[in-house]
Amino acid sequence: MTTMESAAGELAAIDMPMKGVIPHLAVEGASAASEFYQKAFGAKEVFRLPADDGVRLLHCALLVNGGTLMICDVFPDMPEHGAPFQPSSSYTTHLQVDDIDSWFQRALDAGAEVVMPVDLMFWGDRYGILRDPFGIQWSMGEPQPKA
Repeated sequence: MTTMESAAGELAAIDMPMKGVIPHLAVEGASAASEFYQKAFGAKEVFRLPADDGVRLLHCALLVNGGTLMICDVFPDMPEHGAPFQPSSSYTTHLQVDDIDSWFQRALDAGAEVVMPVDLMFWGDRYGILRDPFGIQWSMGEPQPKA
């Protein structure tokens, strides 16, 4: 059995929510990103598949706020696995939370930077945007009680 076949079996055995839209982020330093997401968002790493170089990750699965987040390193040296890292501001990964002030502050304390401070929005949520140290933009929203 190959390493990839073994890893696929391990991943299939993990009880993770695998439906709907699941972000799969390619970053420079996926192992450090996993550590950051654990500190910033209370994520739980449930699976990790290191690359042959022992440094980068081919795959890492995290549970974040009840949902699944997948991350990996970029592999510009291996065209079959990806391309060079290209930071983008054309998407935002969103977390719907129950206490935006504590979630936002925890992310700031872990090293995120404010893009847009938390404020009450026209659609009724308190909402703010952060950027993590890996260039990923995260928004957070907390629904407000209906009057």
